[in-house]
Amino acid sequence: MEIKTIGIIGAGTIGPAIACVATLAGYKTILQGVSAELLEEGIAYVRHTLDDDVAAEIITPQENEAAVANLEISRSVEDVCRQADLLIDATQEELEVKLEIFTLFDKFAKPDAILASTSLTIPISDLAEITFRTENCVGMRFRTAVPQSKALEIIRAAETSEATVAICLDVARRMRREAVVIQE
Repeated sequence: MEIKTIGIIGAGTIGPAIACVATLAGYKTILQGVSAELLEEGIAYVRHTLDDDVAAEIITPQENEAAVANLEISRSVEDVCRQADLLIDATQEELEVKLEIFTLFDKFAKPDAILASTSLTIPISDLAEITFRTENCVGMRFRTAVPQSKALEIIRAAETSEATVAICLDVARRMRREAVVIQE
């Protein structure tokens, strides 16, 4: 499966940072947030970061324009699920919230979509076991300063398939991340 669209659930701190590197990698990226204010702040973060990269000559003005054009916003998790090939949960570190997100992922996502979480404290296997697609579930731990940091940990649960890991490694490469696979 080829990843064309990345859906990021959570427009708080980490979500917009992931959206920034995803759009820059050429992915259509949909950032979801619960409020218009959070989404506006997320978009402003992405634009500001990309403008800083242009000013620092890290990217060209054309790359900046293309990245901004790749970014969309949504208030609906369900709509994002229906469009994305890779869904990344970037919500707060609360088990109930993450379980609810993975329930929605399982219910509304495309059959072969990859379901990922940025969680540092909740095992991906706990989230995967509430789905009917444990082989498509993975952890993706981006570092806090996502655009500046090159590190990305791909957390593999016991049921995560080789194909899922390979696709996530390809996404990491396109995002210019140095990925390491960690067995949970």
